[in-house]
Amino acid sequence: RDHFMDEFFEQVEEIRGCIEKLSEDVEQVKKQHSAILAAPNPDEKTKQELEDLTADIKKTANKVRSKLKAIEQSIEQEEGLNRSSADLRIRKTQHSTLSRKFVEVMTEYNTTQSKYRDRCKDRIQRQLEITGRTTTNEELEDMLESGKLAIFTDDIKMDSQMTKQALNEIETRHTEIIKLENSIRELHDMFVDMAMLVESQGEMIDRIEYNVEHSVDYVERAVSDTKKAVKYQSQARKKWGGYLFTGPIVIC
Repeated sequence: RDHFMDEFFEQVEEIRGCIEKLSEDVEQVKKQHSAILAAPNPDEKTKQELEDLTADIKKTANKVRSKLKAIEQSIEQEEGLNRSSADLRIRKTQHSTLSRKFVEVMTEYNTTQSKYRDRCKDRIQRQLEITGRTTTNEELEDMLESGKLAIFTDDIKMDSQMTKQALNEIETRHTEIIKLENSIRELHDMFVDMAMLVESQGEMIDRIEYNVEHSVDYVERAVSDTKKAVKYQSQARKKWGGYLFTGPIVIC
């Protein structure tokens, strides 16, 4: 028993360390966002550092989720056998604490991405104005969703250095948004799974939903998937007496 709990607490410390690393990486992402936005044409080194951070966050988040899922399944197995002990209560408390912290960090990451997208979009709109093109927010959003930047830039005359610089920055910001949206799409399953993980804490679902709804469209669609997943989980628990199965996260 003592050996088992020793191993469990080693797992807890490893997961806690990963979550702390995620939090630090998210703060670093914020700094990289600011650096990229501060330069009309960011250097390749800075952009590569951001891509590396994004990949690292995805990898670490998937690792944490996998370990939390393993603990969750172990707890459910013991509960299914009607076992109750001080050790089990400790494990449930630790799992709940780590899960909440994990969700908080990943929600902050999503908020950071959403704010960066908005700031990139604002820069595109300002640079279009420099070229003489005025666009509404809806028109710009349609362009970003379709990926057809040329709709707004094809007929702009390259008659000055300022116009050329503006067009270069428009292209740069658009590229950043595309990368950002790909990153959010890859975390779609993570958002759904996280919501199921903390289904018993309704306020956390609300926080995920609030942040996701302020991100890009396909992440907003994940909110609907989240609600369906949570509803399914609740029904499954009633039907099967607490048994829950959640598919593995698939990271593209």
